[in-house]
This record gives sequence, C-alpha cells and structure tokens, in this order.
Amino acid sequence: MIKLISFNVNGIKSAIDKGLLDFIKQAKPHAICLQETKSPKKQPPVNLPGYQLYWNYAQKAGYSGTAIFTRIKPVEVTCGIGIEKHDQEGRVITAEFDDFILVCVYVPNAKRKLERLEYRVREWDVDFLKYLKKLEALKPVVFCGDLNVAHQEIDLTNPKANVKNHGFTPEERAGFDNIVKKGFIDTFREFEKGGGHYTWWSPMNNCRDRNIGWRIDYFMISAALRPRLKSARILPDVTGSDHCPVEIELK
Repeated sequence: MIKLISFNVNGIKSAIDKGLLDFIKQAKPHAICLQETKSPKKQPPVNLPGYQLYWNYAQKAGYSGTAIFTRIKPVEVTCGIGIEKHDQEGRVITAEFDDFILVCVYVPNAKRKLERLEYRVREWDVDFLKYLKKLEALKPVVFCGDLNVAHQEIDLTNPKANVKNHGFTPEERAGFDNIVKKGFIDTFREFEKGGGHYTWWSPMNNCRDRNIGWRIDYFMISAALRPRLKSARILPDVTGSDHCPVEIELK
C-alpha cells in the first residue's frame, strides 16, 4: 500500500513550529506534498530521517513555493512546467516514480478583486492541463494540492453567496470541469458524495470550529489508477494551517 498526503502548510517554518514534523512521523506517508511553503531560497531545517526532500522555491522570498518529501526514491524530480511565465512562483514540483508520476501543485489564486482571474483561467489552467496530459502519455499521473477552487456547490458552505467570488467563479469551476473531462478523477468524490467536508476555513469568525469552509485541496488521479485507489480522506483534525491535509492510499 502507498500512502500519499497533500497539505497547504501556509508557511513551512510556522507549520514546523505547530507540529508538522510530528504529524509526518506519526502518519508515515510514503510521500507528502506541501504547498505555500513560503520559504526563502535556502532549505529550512527539516529533520525527517528516511525522507528525501525536494523543494521548488518562488523567486520572491516568502511567497508561494512547493515541496515533496518522499521515502520512495524517485526516478527524477523536476520543478515547474517548462513555461517561464508560470515558473517564477515555485508552484509545481513533479516526482517520477517507477509506476506513476506525482505532481504537487499550488494553483494561482484569482485574488479578491479577480485581478488574476484572466491569467488563471486562460493561461495557467490551459497550460497546466496540457502539462498533465503530456506526463500521462508516459505514465499514470497523481496530482494533488491546493487547486484554489471549490468545484461544486457541495464543496463550500455558502455557494449562493460566493458565485462571483474568487475560488467559486464559473470560469474557475469550468477549469476544473475540463480536468475531469480529460479523464482525471476527483478521488474524494469516489468515496463521499455528500457535503460538509472541507479543507480550508477562513481564520475569521471562528469558521473552522463552526465548519464553515471550502474544499479546495484535492487528490486527482488518471483513470488508469482507479483500480488501485483504496481510500481518499480529508484530515480535518490536523491543525497548524488554515488548510488541513488530504490523503489517498493506492494498492
């Protein structure tokens, strides 16, 4: 069995101070994908015996950033998607293993005034999906991370109030539809069809305790991997960030 975890840590140093390494040692994933590490271009002190650590830093220190910590030796690890305009912010890191490819992604936020919506949906979403399909021609793909969109109305507490807000615009949701149309499977929805399951809560107004949230962190897999998918879970009791981790197990 292979256990994979994805976690937007909202700052690696802060998350370590809040118990991230203890969580990893207890959960024992074969690989964990981290987003929004916000680390400068030097490796923060991480003591995780048995894991190889791979980082993709944003050019701007303290911003964005992704990482993969893995107990399985990868064939190759690459940063970015090979398009310069997208690869300045450390948003994608890819680890190729023997029988699948793991992609960790932190998708650009459209921003509160939607100033990045056009870039997000017309450029990033299009090019990232092409990148995934290019990888899939080589091996089945698992991609995970903060996709910065709630796909369906059941994926957030107040859908009607958020239709024009970043993270739930029709354009962003259509981008997710395109991922599904291209054959990728939302693993959590293979096991849970109901609402009330979220991965991010606003730090305002006690939202997490009241479970007023959004499901914006995902594990997506190639259809070829569906027979191997044993479980997909959200881990809402794990704190240390405004997000919580998500997890899958593959046979």
